[in-house]
Amino acid sequence: MERMVVIGGDAAGMSAASQARKRRPAQELEIIAFERGDYTSYAACGIPYLVGGLVEEVDELIARRPETFRDQYQIDARIRHEVVGIDLDAQEVEVRNLEEGRTFRQGWDQLVVATGAAPLRPPIPGIDAEGIYGVQTLNDGTAVLAAVEEKPREAVVVGGGYIGLEMAEAMVLQGINVTLVEQAPQPMTTLDPDMGARVADALKGAGVQLRLEEPVEAFQVENGRVTGVQTGEGTLPADLVILGLGTRPRSELARDAGIGIGETGGILTDIRMRTDQDGVWAAGDCIETFHRVSNQPVAIALGTHANKQGRVAGINLGGGYATFPGVVGTAVSKICDVEVARTGLSSREAAEAGFRFTSVVVQSTTRAHYYPGARRMSTKIIAEEDTGRLLGAQIVGLEGAAKRIDVLATCLWNEMTVGEIQGMDLSYAPPFSPVWDPVLIAARKASEKLEAR
Repeated sequence: MERMVVIGGDAAGMSAASQARKRRPAQELEIIAFERGDYTSYAACGIPYLVGGLVEEVDELIARRPETFRDQYQIDARIRHEVVGIDLDAQEVEVRNLEEGRTFRQGWDQLVVATGAAPLRPPIPGIDAEGIYGVQTLNDGTAVLAAVEEKPREAVVVGGGYIGLEMAEAMVLQGINVTLVEQAPQPMTTLDPDMGARVADALKGAGVQLRLEEPVEAFQVENGRVTGVQTGEGTLPADLVILGLGTRPRSELARDAGIGIGETGGILTDIRMRTDQDGVWAAGDCIETFHRVSNQPVAIALGTHANKQGRVAGINLGGGYATFPGVVGTAVSKICDVEVARTGLSSREAAEAGFRFTSVVVQSTTRAHYYPGARRMSTKIIAEEDTGRLLGAQIVGLEGAAKRIDVLATCLWNEMTVGEIQGMDLSYAPPFSPVWDPVLIAARKASEKLEAR
């Protein structure tokens, strides 16, 4: 009997295990999955909503428990088991049982590395103090929730990326005073400055104190616990600190074993999710993937990618054939009442990739202006000058705005020009859209601008 070992029990790892099991019965393939945390197959993206009280119970974020995998799928999922080493020559992993404190070795014929990503923790004095949290796993989320239940008065969020902004909203919903510190001139630096300014206004409107262009110099610590965040402008009081500085691929285990690592720090794989070592596969936030617009390697931590990559690995491990075709960088978020979305390249990214481009921003509404509930939204399109090909898009608006990014992501995926986009047959009725949908207006304006050059 062949044995498949999976390192990591969330989206990528358990998708790989499940797909392999669908194609190969337990009599042919033994599957063991090791997860160092307390949960398997959970919705990490729901953590801010758990902390903010919009999701009432931790269980609501769990898709499948270890016992479900064991009883229904014959997958031996073991929580509180941390893989601490990979021996490629012996085809064994070294595993630490965190409950019992013992270490053992487990052999494998096929290995899937799905170790995820880790929150960035730069070497700032005091960063390891109690009360400072990175938020990546459900264990992280439950730790923050427990801290919030202690009724802190002042929270400081360091970093204005997606997690930072969503956690800032969660603290606002819990009635905590929130200060967001960002060393860049704007929050959400994956957006262009004009769109990021709209996000900054939304944060201020929600009651978040925004401190931009203010790098953190140190964390003030008393008796091992954080009490303040020191910047060049002074010290901010803090009962609780959330790190929203982004993530990095958790690839050290693979690197130490001699598995190839890319320039982004992610594990190198081919389109079938195979690494450069025989019998070793990788998927999820720990890998490097390919951006279909910039043609450059990227490491983007998103559950959508992780599930797809894990599925591809599992299909191939089960004897089928599947490939992962890359990404275009589509993401969406909500900060209080404001929805934010982006796909493709920002202006800065387009310039760095060597494109000559133009951009337009249009103001519109989510519904016909006369229909109740019509809300304002801004749509930005970035297009290549010579060809008119769509390179990227951004949306900031109120309810009903952000999911329009999926239309633009589809256009981007299929390498459409703004001239082609403006003629698309999108749905229309006053409760859903103006007669000219904002996507079509933006594409038309971009096309007209290119024609006028």
